[in-house]
Amino acid sequence: DEVQNEIDRLNEQASEEILKVEQKYNKLRQPFFQKRSELIAKIPNFWVTTFVNHPQVSALLGEEDEEALHYLSRVEVTEFEDIKSGYRIDFYFDENPYFENKALSKEFNVNESGDPVSKSTEIKWKAGKDLTKRTGQTPNKAGKKRQHEEPESFFTWFTDHSDAGADELGEVIKDDIWPNPLQYYLVGLFPLVVCSVHTLRRPARCFVVWL
Repeated sequence: DEVQNEIDRLNEQASEEILKVEQKYNKLRQPFFQKRSELIAKIPNFWVTTFVNHPQVSALLGEEDEEALHYLSRVEVTEFEDIKSGYRIDFYFDENPYFENKALSKEFNVNESGDPVSKSTEIKWKAGKDLTKRTGQTPNKAGKKRQHEEPESFFTWFTDHSDAGADELGEVIKDDIWPNPLQYYLVGLFPLVVCSVHTLRRPARCFVVWL
């Protein structure tokens, strides 16, 4: 027991030191993230292309979601100073026919009990444009409706707070896309093994994409 306690103590100390290093380099990266955002803003349809090309995110997108995301002009991920306490993802939109909001955000943190929780911007949908209430049906030529397999709207993510500790889309955007979105924007020409950033809380994940 004494030996194991010493090992546990060293592991805890190592975790604290790693966290300090992550915090330091998060601050150092911020000016470069800002410069990158300025450059990306000059590329038409950058973010919708990036999301459509990402294998996990694209599975969540319906046709109307893609149309709405064509108005997405900027994405920002902010990790809180105490990295363990959470992060926020901000989506900035140009004027669009779907909702009034100029920005949509979802934030992940821990409550006073130490449990993971999330909160997000309420989407102010324009009349008849609420993509989270679509029926999953399309009319055929005879005027009847046929069922088709359509994923639940991407935008339902902003209202889903059922399991903040296992929010896969949030983690994918933060750990897979945000560190290097260009690799997904360029998908389609030749194969490349892509790995997410290894962090204290999540090991790196790798998969093949086509560039």
